[in-house]
Amino acid sequence: MKGFTLIEMMVALLIFALITAAGVAVMSSTLTNQGAVRVRVERYAELQRMRALVKADLSQAATRRTRGEDGLPALTAFAGVSPWVVGGPLLAFTRRGYENPDQAPRASMQYVEYALVEGRLERRTRPALDGARLGPAQVVLTDVESIQSAYLFDGVWRPTWRGEATADIPAAVRLNVKLKDLGEIDQLFLTSGEGR
Repeated sequence: MKGFTLIEMMVALLIFALITAAGVAVMSSTLTNQGAVRVRVERYAELQRMRALVKADLSQAATRRTRGEDGLPALTAFAGVSPWVVGGPLLAFTRRGYENPDQAPRASMQYVEYALVEGRLERRTRPALDGARLGPAQVVLTDVESIQSAYLFDGVWRPTWRGEATADIPAAVRLNVKLKDLGEIDQLFLTSGEGR
């Protein structure tokens, strides 16, 4: 009977080990790439959710002024503050179209604020328009380095917005968002404002 020699078996095992090592390396690379792609897709999904939420809010902006938690009236229905103002919101306004599926006794409008807090773009609302305390923050976007805002009125972009004699709401809002991983992203949102 003829069989395999020890050297032939060792060569066969070496070839099998090399093929297995190559397969493991290819599989590892595939899994690493799949993880990177998943992280990138989730990041773009987060960005799209932020855009959809801000777009929905701004397109429903109303000229209704509110009263703060302290009972004092707001100076304007729509405030677009510079992001460099410490502790202040980036955007503050009242929006229409606040859904009420439970038929709760409340207004169909909602007070909304957007603020940049420790690298997070947060959205906060009040349960009632006047005199209510802000609710918990909803994190809309993470890993934000900075946000520059501008407000369009009568064809001119302004760095802040406190209302005009002829319009409470600007025609459009531009947010230039600088993210740690994606760089600068320029977002343009039309509002319900009359100053177009």
